[in-house]
Amino acid sequence: MKKIISTVNAPLAIGPYSQAVEANNTLYISGQIALDLETSKLIEGDIKEQTELVLKNIGAILEEAGYAYSDVVKSTCLLSDMNNFAAMNEVYASFYPIKAPARAAYQVVKLPLGALIEIETIAVKF
Repeated sequence: MKKIISTVNAPLAIGPYSQAVEANNTLYISGQIALDLETSKLIEGDIKEQTELVLKNIGAILEEAGYAYSDVVKSTCLLSDMNNFAAMNEVYASFYPIKAPARAAYQVVKLPLGALIEIETIAVKF
């Protein structure tokens, strides 16, 4: 059975999609960009600041669904500039200090609202 997950503790979806969907003990979190919770606008920060906010917003969605960062099995990181990879990776590693999930990272032509990073996440309850 499919369950839609939504929380006011993370920015609401800015299009026709859900923050997350849970099916068969697996949580699929839609790509998150660095939207400020209060203003729903992209923050002006650098890649480190944007990555930290994206991961905190993902954390709020995980928590709403009853999951934790330790349940994350796969992340996909979309970067506007691969030259930001090392700085993004430094912040990312602080959220997954042990048993990091599988991950892919790509440079893309453009992200919504001019974001520097977008991360989508899959978590599983075993």
